[in-house]
Amino acid sequence: MRSHCQALESPNGWNFGLSIFILLGILISYLPQHYRIIARRSSEGISPYFVLLGTTSGTFAFANILTLPESRADLACCREINAFGCFSGILGVAQIGVQWSCFTIILLLFLLFFPRASALSPPQPPKSSTPSYRVALAVVAICISHILLTALVHLVFIYRFPHHLRACAEFFGIAGTSLAAVQYLPQIYTTWKLQTVASLSIPMMCIQTPGSFVWVGSLAGRLGLAGWSTWGIYLVTGVLQGLLLAMAVWFEMRDRRERRDKSFLDSATNGPGENQDDLAAEAGGGLPDDERAPLLRNGR
Repeated sequence: MRSHCQALESPNGWNFGLSIFILLGILISYLPQHYRIIARRSSEGISPYFVLLGTTSGTFAFANILTLPESRADLACCREINAFGCFSGILGVAQIGVQWSCFTIILLLFLLFFPRASALSPPQPPKSSTPSYRVALAVVAICISHILLTALVHLVFIYRFPHHLRACAEFFGIAGTSLAAVQYLPQIYTTWKLQTVASLSIPMMCIQTPGSFVWVGSLAGRLGLAGWSTWGIYLVTGVLQGLLLAMAVWFEMRDRRERRDKSFLDSATNGPGENQDDLAAEAGGGLPDDERAPLLRNGR
């Protein structure tokens, strides 16, 4: 048995516990965003270019760690060590795989609940800041094509050019880092333009922003400086996501204060019970149903 595999068979308890904590944290952190889109039945306020860059950068990150020689060595050790050691050794791969899967679900929900006008409602001129359904379809098509192409390149290098795996992994890592570096810029612009959080989940960002830096430390400890192309992606996204979180919290606090003040003024002016329609409209996001009707509603 190789010395590398022997080290994996007896994992460090602290590193193992931290890796499990991060894995569960990644999974839990995305659930509020999935729930918010489904509960509102709308992906309004989520930039299609944020979804595009997030999915493609996540795909590159997943391909990077699957192609990285260190990760492949860990996977190869699973033939020689016990199940616990194997599970511990591939936790880094599992973390990025779960992150990629969760963001891909956002991609699907983004299209499924994309805001579209109801067939019974009169057509309204689109707002300049509102993307069209055609743009949403193009984003999904590009993401699926990118996943298939990346998988093909990964397999070609594994079976035809195994001595160049590190160069391939670093290409994936650099490409992913480049996309991640600008991933949050379209969403920051969209949120600033709308001046509201809409379907963006603040709890998700509250979990992920500090979690990104914890994850960077975990991956750096596992892969070392040689794995910079892997953990560098999450260092960049953590900084930009923190900026988006600060903006979203500011808008949410401002909107809640305005709703409270408006409710107080309406109650004082009209008397109790006469402003319920306004409050119901605010709870629904402040938009008419025909502007927030998702794709599912058109099938009825």
